[in-house]
Amino acid sequence: MALPKKAAIRKGALQISEVANGIIDPVLARRAGISTALLGSWDEIAGEDFADCTRPEKIAWPRSDGYSEGGHQPGVLTIACEGARALFLSHAQGELIARINGFFGFPAVRQIRIVQKPVAQTFKHPRKPQPLKGEAAKRLETMMEGIESDALKKAVERLGTAVLQKKRKA
Repeated sequence: MALPKKAAIRKGALQISEVANGIIDPVLARRAGISTALLGSWDEIAGEDFADCTRPEKIAWPRSDGYSEGGHQPGVLTIACEGARALFLSHAQGELIARINGFFGFPAVRQIRIVQKPVAQTFKHPRKPQPLKGEAAKRLETMMEGIESDALKKAVERLGTAVLQKKRKA
């Protein structure tokens, strides 16, 4: 596994995001032509009108014919959009293209292709763990003795309960 250039030079601990981006970015670039930076900044790029109902899917770059000079040609960005909001997005394409190109710092996108599909991320709330019993409960209580802040105490209790709980068999 090749580490990101910045992370390889720095001494000490690596941030998980640096390692993950170093692994994910080449795959995203090869398969979809996008980066984790674009995905991570999408809410600011799309703005409050479209952040909750859109998601960038891929950038299709034109194939080089070998004869053209000047290097890079802008691509077509495919955006997933929910339902009727796609109509409003199609009217705001010019502004969105300008924002995307401003994010990249060069004319990366010349056109937007809108695909209607569900975008909302379904978040499954984790079940609340059962309270600890016996030795594990005593051990956690001992660990929390010096904590004065109620908020910190609750957070440590949640973490300790999750860590010290016996694993369930699948």
